Amino acid sequence: MTVVLLSLVAFSGQVVQASQSVEEKSTQETPARNLHRARAEPTPLAPRETGYAHIEIDLSRERLSVVDGSGRVVKTLPVSSGSGKLFTSEGRTRRAITPKGRFTVFRKISGWHKSPLGMLYYPSYITQGVAIHGSSSVPPRPASHGCIRIPMSAAKAFYDATPIGTVVLVH
Repeated sequence: MTVVLLSLVAFSGQVVQASQSVEEKSTQETPARNLHRARAEPTPLAPRETGYAHIEIDLSRERLSVVDGSGRVVKTLPVSSGSGKLFTSEGRTRRAITPKGRFTVFRKISGWHKSPLGMLYYPSYITQGVAIHGSSSVPPRPASHGCIRIPMSAAKAFYDATPIGTVVLVH
């Protein structure tokens, strides 16, 4: 049985309504079910910085955390970051790396956007061509060309809750 839960997430003075589907636990446990649960219910993350609302992306855990002004993690999402593999686009060969550091959201595009590497859903750009965006493919491992993929179901709410100027820490 699937139940839809509605929750409110406060971020940067805004309140965003998000829905989440939750499946009733089966009495029969399987390795696939355990893997899904482990990805869906991670150990709570402690933010690296506190005292202001921001986003943190932990590349080692492939998780995005929304941190509120009091330093609490109020939402986490699975991500898929740069695969580390070589790729060629627009005549240049590069390695698919998600850059680490302190960034700010500087450009946002509503809805779908076609880039040289594919379609991006509600992208929020943090540096050059690297964006946090919705994707139908968010495996539990690095798999992108360098962008930070988030689930399609969370992309619009994330976009709406992160204004230009939002600090994004990638570590």
